[in-house]
Amino acid sequence: MKRFFHKLFGGFYMFTESVGMSIANITQNRLRSFLTILGIMIGVTAVIALITTVSGVSTSISDSFTSMGAGTMTVSVTGNDMQAGLTSANLDEIAALDHITGVTPSVSATVSVARGDAYESDITLAGKNDYYFITAPDAVARGRTFNPLDMDTMARVCLIDTDIVDEFFYGVDPVGQNLYISNLSITVVGVLSDTSDESISEMVSGSSSGILAPYTTVLKLNNETLVTSITVYIDDADASDTVQTTLGAYLDALFSYEDDTYEITTMDSIQETMDSMLSMMSALLGGIASISLIVGGIGIMNMMLTSVTERTVEIGLKKAIGAEPSQIQIQFLIEAFLLSMIGGVMGVVLGIALSAILCQVMGTTFTISTSAIALGVGFSAAVGILFGWSPARKASNLSPIDALRRM
Repeated sequence: MKRFFHKLFGGFYMFTESVGMSIANITQNRLRSFLTILGIMIGVTAVIALITTVSGVSTSISDSFTSMGAGTMTVSVTGNDMQAGLTSANLDEIAALDHITGVTPSVSATVSVARGDAYESDITLAGKNDYYFITAPDAVARGRTFNPLDMDTMARVCLIDTDIVDEFFYGVDPVGQNLYISNLSITVVGVLSDTSDESISEMVSGSSSGILAPYTTVLKLNNETLVTSITVYIDDADASDTVQTTLGAYLDALFSYEDDTYEITTMDSIQETMDSMLSMMSALLGGIASISLIVGGIGIMNMMLTSVTERTVEIGLKKAIGAEPSQIQIQFLIEAFLLSMIGGVMGVVLGIALSAILCQVMGTTFTISTSAIALGVGFSAAVGILFGWSPARKASNLSPIDALRRM
């Protein structure tokens, strides 16, 4: 037992001595050590910054999908020769299905808009129903929303966004005023809030300005009677599969069970696809960034080989007084490991700081990724051991007689 403890303490003493000598050698060659550390530091910084930033983008996208409504699904209808879309009666029947709280159609028309001397063409007029404003209670900043009577009578009323206000009603309250939309006089009954501008811009297919009217009015303007795109709202997100099955059965019967007459898309499926793509992107970017770690590892190997050459006499003296090859090897491995870990720790700090700045600039959620930190530090430690092994092995195999001849 005494021999065991003596060997244990002796090994611990040798380890601490090796660490001390490694630190002394690193500080003695500061510039060379810094340049070696720099490669590892840049690699870890790149890995953490890229993975953390992509993770923040993924979180922001997930939050956006949640705000859009996790309990919603969209239906795109191509129909068949008998019926190429959905009627108002079909929308009411779909809204009456179990777990469905309401349906919002989406229609649009490209129109010209005029008032006085102001004129703009190629503005998209989007059509919605009254239920849309139940799901988006903050969509209207001033005025009123649509009501069921507007749908039934194809009322010539509209809501406009702030861009239309600035262009056609500068300095004038637009509520109650008229716009000529495709030569039809339509009354402005409200102004959309700024928070709704983004969703309206999506409906107007990239246009910077938006006008919203009852969907029946837009259909009449297009000389159409059928809706080909709707959003279905569900009372319980967990019932999404059930609703999809029920809705699919209704549409199958409506379109005589023909194939490719409609497509149902849920927010969950879109989010899963987006998460999968972002995960692949994160892995790809992390792999690319890891290449710089390998380059840094080559720098460590180069420095350690140079160090072995410079310290040949030191190695020979240690072997001459009884140092074992394994002790020499461990000393050089420790030195390579310390170089790599110093760069790894500095890279973690810089990577977190850089990712925080990038997330702030991009307006995404910043979350510290423990997996990215573990990957960066673990990879840097592995690089230090892997690329330090060959120089350490070379040092341990030096013949003390050959080494001492260089004195």
